[in-house]
Amino acid sequence: MRLTEFWRRMYEHFGEAYAESFASDHVMSELGGRTVRQVLDAGWEAKDVWRVVCETQGVPALLR
Repeated sequence: MRLTEFWRRMYEHFGEAYAESFASDHVMSELGGRTVRQVLDAGWEAKDVWRVVCETQGVPALLR
């Protein structure tokens, strides 16, 4: 998954403003106590991060 697709899905699920806030501010134990932005900057695959977001935030199957 490309980062552009990852962000499109984040915006679709959370809305653009909240997606940015969530990615920068929400620390997730499933991401090793880091934020979405931190793990993406560290080189995690976008598809793996998206899976964690889906599992923890109740993203509907249609958007997965």
